[in-house]
Amino acid sequence: MSLIVYIHGFNSSASSYKADVIQSAIQDHDKELQFWCPDLPHWPNEAVACLEREISQHDEVTLIGSSLGGYYATYLTERLGHRCVLINPAITPHEGLSAYVGKQTNLYTKEEYEFTVDHLSQLKALYVDGLSRLDRIFLIHTTGDELLDWKVAVKRYDGARQLIIQGSDHGFGDFGKYVDLVMAYVVDPSL
Repeated sequence: MSLIVYIHGFNSSASSYKADVIQSAIQDHDKELQFWCPDLPHWPNEAVACLEREISQHDEVTLIGSSLGGYYATYLTERLGHRCVLINPAITPHEGLSAYVGKQTNLYTKEEYEFTVDHLSQLKALYVDGLSRLDRIFLIHTTGDELLDWKVAVKRYDGARQLIIQGSDHGFGDFGKYVDLVMAYVVDPSL
């Protein structure tokens, strides 16, 4: 049985819109697929350790990461070799999230915590310089993302399978229109 892991973004949760869309698509699929989407800790090292523990128990894994979850998926793909789908992935969150240092509240769980320079240091340590597993990556990015520049992602993942969608936004509210492409890749990455 293949494990599909959805990795949510910064201040998000397992209850996010894209996680729900993917879970519904998996339930509607005829192939045996197992879905896992944890509420990740806000500390990057703890989040990655949580993901690695579960992933290590399965042979066939596909990671689907959105925003910061795409950053984690990139790191895990390089480290463990599993395939991944990246949706509007963060490229350098150790830089981009520096403006968020201070009090934070998770949008879904309402957990309050202090986002610190230690968070940024942990994120920086997860940066993979020189990607070597581009053949295992499917990048999906919207041109209307107001937080992350799609052109930066296209350059970073040059050589990977890519789908650039005109318009939309960072939340990718029309993701449901594209979930069949994600599922096709999950089931048969040669498509």
